[in-house]
Amino acid sequence: MRRIAASCLALVLLLVPGPSLAHSLLLESSPAAGSTIAAAPPELTLRFNNRIEKHLSRVRLVRDGVVPRDLPLAPGGAPDRLTAALPAIAPGKYRVEWQVLSTDGHVVTGRFSFNVKP
Repeated sequence: MRRIAASCLALVLLLVPGPSLAHSLLLESSPAAGSTIAAAPPELTLRFNNRIEKHLSRVRLVRDGVVPRDLPLAPGGAPDRLTAALPAIAPGKYRVEWQVLSTDGHVVTGRFSFNVKP
Protein backbone atom coordinates (compact mmCIF):
# COMPACT_ATOMS: atom_id res chain seq x y z
CA MET A 1 0.00 0.00 0.00
CA ARG A 2 2.84 2.39 0.87
CA ARG A 3 4.52 1.63 -2.44
CA ILE A 4 1.34 2.59 -4.35
CA ALA A 5 0.95 5.81 -2.35
CA ALA A 6 4.61 6.75 -2.95
CA SER A 7 4.23 6.04 -6.68
CA CYS A 8 1.10 8.20 -6.87
CA LEU A 9 2.82 11.05 -5.03
CA ALA A 10 5.85 10.85 -7.35
CA LEU A 11 3.56 10.92 -10.39
CA VAL A 12 1.69 13.98 -9.09
CA LEU A 13 4.96 15.82 -8.42
CA LEU A 14 6.15 15.11 -11.96
CA LEU A 15 2.90 16.27 -13.57
CA VAL A 16 2.41 19.49 -11.58
CA PRO A 17 4.73 22.20 -12.90
CA GLY A 18 6.60 24.15 -10.28
CA PRO A 19 7.30 27.90 -10.36
CA SER A 20 10.62 27.35 -12.14
CA LEU A 21 8.77 25.70 -15.04
CA ALA A 22 6.46 28.63 -15.73
CA HIS A 23 6.41 30.33 -19.12
CA SER A 24 7.08 34.05 -19.13
CA LEU A 25 3.92 36.13 -19.01
CA LEU A 26 3.75 39.82 -19.80
CA LEU A 27 2.46 41.50 -16.64
CA GLU A 28 2.56 45.13 -17.73
CA SER A 29 3.84 47.46 -20.38
CA SER A 30 4.43 51.14 -20.86
CA PRO A 31 2.63 52.31 -22.89
CA ALA A 32 -0.09 50.02 -21.59
CA ALA A 33 -1.75 47.49 -23.87
CA GLY A 34 -4.85 48.96 -25.49
CA SER A 35 -4.10 52.48 -24.27
CA THR A 36 -4.42 55.76 -26.12
CA ILE A 37 -1.69 58.20 -25.19
CA ALA A 38 -1.42 61.93 -25.83
CA ALA A 39 2.19 61.91 -27.02
CA ALA A 40 4.72 59.37 -28.19
CA PRO A 41 6.84 58.11 -25.28
CA PRO A 42 10.64 58.06 -25.47
CA GLU A 43 10.82 54.37 -24.53
CA LEU A 44 8.90 51.13 -24.34
CA THR A 45 9.04 48.95 -21.21
CA LEU A 46 7.80 45.38 -20.80
CA ARG A 47 7.66 43.63 -17.40
CA PHE A 48 7.33 39.85 -17.14
CA ASN A 49 6.45 37.47 -14.30
CA ASN A 50 9.97 36.04 -14.16
CA ARG A 51 13.54 36.50 -15.35
CA ILE A 52 14.01 36.41 -19.10
CA GLU A 53 17.08 35.96 -21.26
CA LYS A 54 17.48 39.51 -22.57
CA HIS A 55 20.20 38.71 -25.08
CA LEU A 56 17.84 36.21 -26.73
CA SER A 57 14.81 38.50 -26.72
CA ARG A 58 13.47 40.90 -29.32
CA VAL A 59 10.84 43.60 -29.66
CA ARG A 60 9.35 45.00 -32.87
CA LEU A 61 7.19 48.03 -33.52
CA VAL A 62 4.64 47.58 -36.30
CA ARG A 63 2.39 50.11 -38.00
CA ASP A 64 0.10 49.35 -40.95
CA GLY A 65 1.69 50.32 -44.23
CA VAL A 66 5.13 50.86 -42.65
CA VAL A 67 8.02 48.39 -42.53
CA PRO A 68 8.19 46.74 -39.06
CA ARG A 69 11.05 48.09 -36.98
CA ASP A 70 13.20 46.02 -34.59
CA LEU A 71 13.81 48.06 -31.46
CA PRO A 72 17.26 47.99 -29.85
CA LEU A 73 17.03 46.70 -26.28
CA ALA A 74 18.75 48.60 -23.50
CA PRO A 75 21.37 46.54 -21.65
CA GLY A 76 21.14 46.00 -17.90
CA GLY A 77 18.15 46.78 -15.75
CA ALA A 78 15.88 44.42 -13.85
CA PRO A 79 16.06 40.76 -14.98
CA ASP A 80 12.29 40.65 -15.61
CA ARG A 81 12.13 43.75 -17.84
CA LEU A 82 12.87 44.75 -21.40
CA THR A 83 13.36 48.41 -22.21
CA ALA A 84 13.78 49.81 -25.71
CA ALA A 85 14.19 53.38 -26.93
CA LEU A 86 11.37 54.35 -29.26
CA PRO A 87 12.12 56.35 -32.38
CA ALA A 88 10.08 59.48 -33.06
CA ILE A 89 6.69 58.08 -34.03
CA ALA A 90 3.74 59.81 -35.64
CA PRO A 91 0.20 59.70 -34.28
CA GLY A 92 -1.62 56.48 -35.11
CA LYS A 93 -2.12 52.87 -34.09
CA TYR A 94 0.94 50.74 -33.28
CA ARG A 95 1.45 47.07 -32.49
CA VAL A 96 4.28 45.81 -30.30
CA GLU A 97 5.44 42.25 -30.99
CA TRP A 98 7.78 40.60 -28.48
CA GLN A 99 9.65 37.35 -28.16
CA VAL A 100 11.50 36.18 -25.04
CA LEU A 101 13.22 33.05 -23.80
CA SER A 102 11.58 31.90 -20.55
CA THR A 103 13.52 30.50 -17.63
CA ASP A 104 11.98 27.10 -18.45
CA GLY A 105 13.72 27.21 -21.85
CA HIS A 106 10.63 27.92 -23.95
CA VAL A 107 10.37 30.77 -26.43
CA VAL A 108 7.26 32.84 -25.71
CA THR A 109 5.77 35.46 -28.03
CA GLY A 110 3.06 38.03 -27.68
CA ARG A 111 1.70 41.28 -29.00
CA PHE A 112 -0.39 44.23 -27.99
CA SER A 113 -1.45 47.56 -29.49
CA PHE A 114 -1.53 51.16 -28.38
CA ASN A 115 -2.58 54.43 -30.01
CA VAL A 116 -0.89 57.83 -30.15
CA LYS A 117 -3.41 60.70 -30.41
CA PRO A 118 -3.04 63.17 -33.28
